[in-house]
Amino acid sequence: MSRNTAAPPATHQTAGIDIDATASGLARIVARIRNTWPDPSAFGAVKLEIGYFANVIDIGGIGLAMSTDGVGSKSMIAQMMNRYDTIGIDCVAMNVNDVICVGARPVSMVDYIAIDQARPEVLEAIAVGLEAGAKQARISICGGEIAQLKTGFDLVGTAVGTVPLDRIITGRDIAPGDVVIGLESSGIHSNGMTLARHAFFERARVSIDHVFPELGIRLGEELLKPTLIYVPEILEIIAEVPDVKALVNITGDGLLNLSRVMSPVGFRIDDLPPTPPIFGLIQLHGPVERAEMFEVYNMGVGFCIVAARQDADRVLAILARHRRPARVIGEAVDDPAKGVNLPREGLLGHGKHFRRM
Repeated sequence: MSRNTAAPPATHQTAGIDIDATASGLARIVARIRNTWPDPSAFGAVKLEIGYFANVIDIGGIGLAMSTDGVGSKSMIAQMMNRYDTIGIDCVAMNVNDVICVGARPVSMVDYIAIDQARPEVLEAIAVGLEAGAKQARISICGGEIAQLKTGFDLVGTAVGTVPLDRIITGRDIAPGDVVIGLESSGIHSNGMTLARHAFFERARVSIDHVFPELGIRLGEELLKPTLIYVPEILEIIAEVPDVKALVNITGDGLLNLSRVMSPVGFRIDDLPPTPPIFGLIQLHGPVERAEMFEVYNMGVGFCIVAARQDADRVLAILARHRRPARVIGEAVDDPAKGVNLPREGLLGHGKHFRRM
C-alpha cells in the first residue's frame, strides 16, 4: 500500500497525545503515591513496582490483584455511531486482560460511567456490553457509579482477582531462547483511537459511515469491534503449563509492552501474523510512519505468552482448543538494554519508541 506523501506524517503528538509528557507526569505521581505503601511485612503490602500490567497486594496471605483502565476515546466512536452495546466489552477486556498478566484469576469488577445525559436506553446499551464482557471473562460486576458531566462520555472500570503470592507471574525467569507466542487481535482494540480519528476524520476527511474496500464494512463498525478477552485460555494455560514465564497484554505501546517483563532480556520478533487492514489504512491516510504505527498499535497481536521452547506446543494446543489463532512470533534474546527488535520491519525499540536500524 503506497503512503500519502502530500501531508507531513501524523503522530500521536500531532493528534493531541504527548506520550513523553505523560510519562514524565506519571513519574511524579508514582514518586508521591509510593509514600502511601505500608511496610513490606504489613497487611496490605504492595508486591510489585508500579508500571506492570496489574499490581498485587498481600491481604493476610491472599494475593489480591488489581487493575483499572478505560476505553479512552473509543467512547467518541460510540457516540458518533450512536451505538453503545459493545463498548462495555472493551471496558471489561482492558481490565481483565491486565489482571491475568500477573497470573491472577479475575473475580469481579466495578464500572464508572460519565455521561452528559443519562438516557435510559443508552445506559442499558452500555450495560449490554458490560454483561457480555463479564460473561466472556467469567467475572461478576458488583457495582459502579454513574456521573452526569457536560463533557461527553467516558467508561472506566476496576477489576480485581486473586493469585497465590508465590505464583505471581512477572517475567522474572525469562531466559534467552524462550519463545514468544502471539495471540491475534481483532483489530484496533481500544488503543490509538485518537490517532486513528485524526487520520480518518481530520486528514482523510472521510465519514464514520465510509466503507473502505479493504474493510468491507463501515469505518465506524470496524473501529467499534470489541477488544478480545483472553481470560479463559490464559487461565487454562496457567493451570496446565505451570512454568509459563510471562503474560503480556499488547495495548498502548504495542509490542514494546514486552520490555515490561522483569528479566533483563530483549526480544527478537520475526514472524508476525498478517496485519489487519485497518492499520494499513491508518498508516496511509495519516500518513503515519511505520515506527509510529508499532509504537501505538497492536498491529495484529493482542496478547503474548512467553514460555520455554519445550512448552510451546502445549500452549499452542490449548489456544487451538479455544479457537484462538496464535503462533510463535519470536524469542527472548540476551540484551540487558531490553530492546524489542523487529528485523523484518528494520525497527529496534527501547522504552516508548522504535527507531530505524
